[in-house]
Amino acid sequence: MRITIFGSGYVGLVTGACLADVGHDVICVDVDEAKVARLEAGEVPIFEPGLESLIRQNQAAGRLRFTTDAAKGVAFGLLQFIAVGTPSDEDGSADLRHVLKVAETIGRHMTDYRIIVDKSTVPVGTASKVERVIAAELDGRGIELEFDVCSNPEFLKEGAAIEDFSRGSRIVVGTESERVRRAMRECYGPYNRQQEKLMFMAVRSAELTKYAANAMLATKISFINEIANLAERLGADVEEVRHGIGSDPRIGYSFIYPGCGYGGSCFPKDVKALAHTAEAAGYPAEMINAVERVNGRQKGKLFEKLCAAFDGQLAGKTIALWGLAFKPNTDDMREAPSRALMEALWEAGARVQAFDPEAAEECRRLYGERDDLVLAERRDEALEGAHALVICTEWKAFRTVDFDLLRETLLEPVVVDGRNLFHPDSVKAAGLGYYAIGRGDSVRPVLA
Repeated sequence: MRITIFGSGYVGLVTGACLADVGHDVICVDVDEAKVARLEAGEVPIFEPGLESLIRQNQAAGRLRFTTDAAKGVAFGLLQFIAVGTPSDEDGSADLRHVLKVAETIGRHMTDYRIIVDKSTVPVGTASKVERVIAAELDGRGIELEFDVCSNPEFLKEGAAIEDFSRGSRIVVGTESERVRRAMRECYGPYNRQQEKLMFMAVRSAELTKYAANAMLATKISFINEIANLAERLGADVEEVRHGIGSDPRIGYSFIYPGCGYGGSCFPKDVKALAHTAEAAGYPAEMINAVERVNGRQKGKLFEKLCAAFDGQLAGKTIALWGLAFKPNTDDMREAPSRALMEALWEAGARVQAFDPEAAEECRRLYGERDDLVLAERRDEALEGAHALVICTEWKAFRTVDFDLLRETLLEPVVVDGRNLFHPDSVKAAGLGYYAIGRGDSVRPVLA
């Protein structure tokens, strides 16, 4: 098939590369000339395991191209995917300006039947808005053309997006049109061979499915963090509790890992957008609102534990941070717990020495050069001259540590583990003060 994708961000690039990889002919359209030039040169502006090689392979095969020419993109593909950003507006609602701008562009340039596919995460009712915008553009041109709008939400995890696209558990398509069903079956046919993963449903149901999925996963994270905070007060170990409840197949182990809060481009904005949608519909979504409140509070836990370790005296201290990205296998720092911690530390007069395998450049882009921030090139380099270590991201490189060396290197024997990577007994046996999430903070050693 000939497929056009508007947007060359995370979703657009993964979708374009994966569809091209199974033989479709794909053009990605973006308004950012510099980004398109980089992509044409084989440079991928985001880090996602396997994506750069997949893009280069399909560029070399002639199946994947990039352009700023919107008219060319509209003329090219029967399927017109909209995969642009929908950031949170000030009131928490999804900002649809970019989505509706693409709709205008399609309506302005189309000369034949097109299927517009909403791939961006959008609120319920967006397909109807896209349809109205395109119809208005066609009316303004004084022509009548057939077109359909369907919803095809993405379910991609950063760090495993190619695997999710290629071997995901479901492909949701919202449409009432048999013509669209046939086209989408052809589009996703190579990924739907071993089992029937395509789920056709009403457009509004598909739009709500995406938000409901992310809200459910975010709810599991906030729930286990609530239990972790309770465990600290009751003298229980949340990791033992996690095993106890996760063994129940009705609950399972996925997304019940306690930590310092969720971040990224999806969960925070999608939970807020769903809450806003509920409010607009006149429904008090108390649980959804609570999920976001709990997560916001949880992002302050690491700073609270550092304050407890140093009796609130953090001015002049140097804190080592392992992990800046909101999760492993990405360089994405949007809504990352590390950002809440760093900004609180700077406000308290402390310095930060941070290491992340992929996110250093993103951190530098966000915060620039500053005297109270050092970005180390190696994990252990971040420890040199530091009074304490905080683990913000569960990269594999952080899971095995020489605790004796850690005690000898740190100026104060303090470890704050925001991802519960270690067993408290092992850390305490090395003479370190260990502050984890929901595991009962160790008896503090005397600090110099």
